[in-house]
Amino acid sequence: MTDLSRPTLPGTLPDKRQVAASFSRAAASYDSVAALQRAVGGYLLEQLPVEPAPSRWLDLGSGTGFFSRMLDERYPQATGVAVDIAEGMLRHARDAGGASLHVAGDAERLPLRDLSVDLVFSSLAVQWCSQFACVLSEAQRVLRPGGVLAFSSLCVGTLDELRASWQAVDGMVHVNRFRRFEEYQRLCGATGLRLQALERRAHVLHYPDVRSLTHELKALGAHNLNAGRPAGLTGRARMAGLLQAYERFRQPAGLPATYQVVYGVLRKPA
Repeated sequence: MTDLSRPTLPGTLPDKRQVAASFSRAAASYDSVAALQRAVGGYLLEQLPVEPAPSRWLDLGSGTGFFSRMLDERYPQATGVAVDIAEGMLRHARDAGGASLHVAGDAERLPLRDLSVDLVFSSLAVQWCSQFACVLSEAQRVLRPGGVLAFSSLCVGTLDELRASWQAVDGMVHVNRFRRFEEYQRLCGATGLRLQALERRAHVLHYPDVRSLTHELKALGAHNLNAGRPAGLTGRARMAGLLQAYERFRQPAGLPATYQVVYGVLRKPA
């Protein structure tokens, strides 16, 4: 056991196993279609306090390790730890470097000791956690006094164009559900961490057609993982209906896909 680790708790929820499996399968294709993830994580990096520099940081939901490498460049004297629930992502990240240690783990049950890191950086990962209060509690536990949690996530309003278009076709669950921004406000306000910043920003991407969007979601591993989603392949009639319904949203730049992104920065009292 390293000085960072503690025994992991048994019993992972089935939906998290599906999330882990989906992102593991997407490890090889993820970076080729991750424009939004790069933009969001880059903005989150800009929100990090300049001082004090951490001696040990955690990239939570590290994926392919892109931002682990960014953190390594930003804090060359620090030790980096990358944690992700998807083993396939970790295997991919280990080859690319960035963090000193890559650990399979759940954000709601971090495999780290108390008071072990100075910075928890998590970009577009915690939206997959069923209990965000547990994420905040775990961050508070592993952070040293004065340490910072910086996260980005997705909230209600994300992919509303795709959601509305599917509703016009069959009314089934085709798009991932996310928390309301107000829930992030409530939970961040109720933690023992001091809230320094919390905002919601819309990021809009444009696509030439619907298939380009759905192909990207699949390549990211972020396609529909909800209970109640339709089984099997989408039939031609339903797909034709989706294409027709989505055309209502077309703009000069193409078909829009809106992501409502939550950015938060919290500090543990010194």
